[in-house]
Amino acid sequence: MKLTATDQLKGHLSIAAAYTIFGLNVVLCKDIANSAAVPPTVLFSFRAIGASALFWLVSLFQPKEPIEKGDMGRIALASFLGFFLTQMTFLVGITMATAIDSAILGTLGPVFTMIIAYFFVGEPITGKKAGGVTIALAGVLFLIFNSVYSGGASSTTPMGLFMLLLNSLTFSLYLGIFRPLVSKYSVVTFMKWVFLFSLLMSLPFSAKGLFTLDYAAIPVPVRWEIGYLILFATFIAYHLIPFGQKRIRPTLVSMYNYLSPIIATVVSIWTGVDHLTWQKVVAASAIVGGVILVSKSRAAKV
Repeated sequence: MKLTATDQLKGHLSIAAAYTIFGLNVVLCKDIANSAAVPPTVLFSFRAIGASALFWLVSLFQPKEPIEKGDMGRIALASFLGFFLTQMTFLVGITMATAIDSAILGTLGPVFTMIIAYFFVGEPITGKKAGGVTIALAGVLFLIFNSVYSGGASSTTPMGLFMLLLNSLTFSLYLGIFRPLVSKYSVVTFMKWVFLFSLLMSLPFSAKGLFTLDYAAIPVPVRWEIGYLILFATFIAYHLIPFGQKRIRPTLVSMYNYLSPIIATVVSIWTGVDHLTWQKVVAASAIVGGVILVSKSRAAKV
């Protein structure tokens, strides 16, 4: 499918918006975890229930789109990798990691995605692409050692590190493997099934918690944060990602992971828990430069 410059711009804007939402989501999810009001498995089911309901509701007002024979199983696998396993590892991992560590570790996604996309969709690993990923990753590492670990040890545990790395790997697998499947269906059709499958996968782990949770004890600020998580970080963001996947390459989609630590830093500065330093400016410049270099690399001829 030949894409115009306008199509590609729309893809960039949709993915940038989604990862901006995710950047703020990292901070809010950490706050929810700190409150200990909602277990990670129950929080996941909240997201799946809310997103399923919203996507199925929207689908009622759109033309019915049948799923081709054989694709339902692939959509279930996409759901497992792209939402169930990705979000479960994130929601569990963030209880054992700082918010900025969580955002930064997520930026390893482009490295995974570049390799996966090479094997599954034939997207070439060019010198520009490898260089762009390396420069951006160097910026992230510079941010780690100058922001997170200066003046004290990080509170991220080894298990938290493992879960967040697994989160990055599974979402990269989703981006690298399922772009052709995503392109076959409308965003609403694809995502309504993804979230329904995710909900069914989560119930064995969360059913007891859903019935025994003391809903009245959940603080009001945490309720608003959960609302943001469901509406923006799930329904809207996961509406934007498939839209962008159809218009820009998998590695470039994953490069927008690098927005997360920038957003986390901006939010921290805005709330007064962090301040801007020259190291962060240098890191942000490297990250943006890497994204630009990848965007100018040669695409696969499909």
